[in-house]
Amino acid sequence: MALTGKRILLTGGAGFIGTTIAARLVEDNEIVLFDNLTNNAMQATELAQHPNVTFVQGDILDAEAVRVASRGANVIVHMAAIAGVDSVLRSPVRTMRVNLLGTANVVEAANENLATLERFLDFSTSEVFGRHAYKVEETHETSGGSVGEARWTYAVSKLAGEYLSHAYFDEFKLPAAVIRPFNIYGPNQVGAGAIHHFAVRALRGEDLIIHGDGSQIRAWCFIDDIVSAVLLILERPEAVGQAFNVGNPRSVCTTYDLAKRIVRAAGSDSRLVHRPLHYSDVEIRIPEIAKSRELLGWEPLVDLVDGLERTVSWYREQLAVPA
Repeated sequence: MALTGKRILLTGGAGFIGTTIAARLVEDNEIVLFDNLTNNAMQATELAQHPNVTFVQGDILDAEAVRVASRGANVIVHMAAIAGVDSVLRSPVRTMRVNLLGTANVVEAANENLATLERFLDFSTSEVFGRHAYKVEETHETSGGSVGEARWTYAVSKLAGEYLSHAYFDEFKLPAAVIRPFNIYGPNQVGAGAIHHFAVRALRGEDLIIHGDGSQIRAWCFIDDIVSAVLLILERPEAVGQAFNVGNPRSVCTTYDLAKRIVRAAGSDSRLVHRPLHYSDVEIRIPEIAKSRELLGWEPLVDLVDGLERTVSWYREQLAVPA
């Protein structure tokens, strides 16, 4: 389907990924941003003033508010969730409530709009693959980690959302798809995240805190690349009923190397300081993206060097730090 003249609801729409998607679609569509503003990336944009944007401040645990916001939607992209290790560890109960019950509210609201709905996209996570995720494919077994470790409540809750979305596809023909992002970064990222933490502290000349020895391996995907994948999932009929890994397997480094790269990009003399790792972590996370290439014709284009330079430059402007 062509993404023009559509009514598009983005839950979590004021966040990092949501605002970037909205900016790509806003000129040709009616955009509804539904968000509680916990992580407000919208304030650094002009979206709130755009005539095609309606902002609804609300919580996805409020089923009626979600239902009202979704009326007449042609596209729903569900991103609202509790995320970030610190947030999850601090409040595992709220994590489960928001990510389980909130997602159920959004999926049910989507199903009530079957007469107009052309696509429902559920944002899941690469963490559904557990601690060791090397070149994982969409059909590989998922892993929730040990019961009792709060760290894994996020992955389990997001995986449940995947099952729920697919169940509605199977039973009610909801035109659903799932995306599993692998470590997204870029300009306008707010809240938790390694690159956000490293870039801000490096530009301020502060110590960069690395939890553990920094040997954790990640594949980093620039924001423009994931947004391109999202648009293809929304447009391509082949995407319905499918789950897609979206990441950049060529942009791989350890957390320690990432910190050093950002210090160099920032021209900083910040120190790298190691702190004990107080939670169970993912040791390696690299996707296999053959399915996204084949069904969507998608390919990540921004390499890590270019992406980090663009990201650090954006943070430099925001913090008003001289080059």
